[in-house]
Amino acid sequence: MSKYKGQAAVISQEQAAADIYSLWIEAPLIAAEAKAGQFLSLYTQDESRLLPRPISICEIDKEKGRLRLVYRVTGSGTGTEQFARLRAGDAVEVMGPLGNGFPLENPGKAFLIGGGIGIPPMLELAKQLPGDRQIIAGYKDELFLTEDLKKYGELYVATEDGSAGTKGNVLDAVRENGLLADVIYACGPAPMLRALKTYAKEHGIVCYISLEEKMACGIGACLACVCQSKEKDSHSNVHNKRVCKDGPVFLSTEVEI
Repeated sequence: MSKYKGQAAVISQEQAAADIYSLWIEAPLIAAEAKAGQFLSLYTQDESRLLPRPISICEIDKEKGRLRLVYRVTGSGTGTEQFARLRAGDAVEVMGPLGNGFPLENPGKAFLIGGGIGIPPMLELAKQLPGDRQIIAGYKDELFLTEDLKKYGELYVATEDGSAGTKGNVLDAVRENGLLADVIYACGPAPMLRALKTYAKEHGIVCYISLEEKMACGIGACLACVCQSKEKDSHSNVHNKRVCKDGPVFLSTEVEI
């Protein structure tokens, strides 16, 4: 698969929730190649910040050559705060598509599980995945993307404070609603993925997880985003996988989290 780097035009940007922004960019070459579960690297205009920021792809519009990125601003003075200032007509330097996405063969009945900022990749996956899609989204409190997700599957919500849906986490929502599946697709924080890996093993379910990891180069050269694996990596000849290159999507049985 080809990777492209260049300037992308900002089509629109809006705030979806506290510190959560939804950005549409025009990047036809990237959109033509992009798959659900992949990510882009975005570069700031701050010369003191040489490294890009990895952001998951939320939606792909191949016909119009556009991509949607939904991301969280992580603090004052950060690269993501700079991205939040982008407006229609601006340009941003991007590279992508990067990484390996989710497999899209018909899995039967599937859980699409997102936690926090791991929720956005579930939208494009829900649009493309055949079969019965049950979407479980876990939030701390404020909801986002729920109306979009409802268009492509049955949506179940969990919130830590109990303000919407099930009080607790995504597995609490699965149990409370008596949900069953043949395969799990998940993206979110490590504790959630760890719990899902255990749940999948106990129930004999195939489980694909998309790891969130700090990255540097985004193309597998620097080894800054490795995770432990059962098999030796052909690049480094040690028991690790490069999240940006070999992932971010892995079979849960491939990696230690």
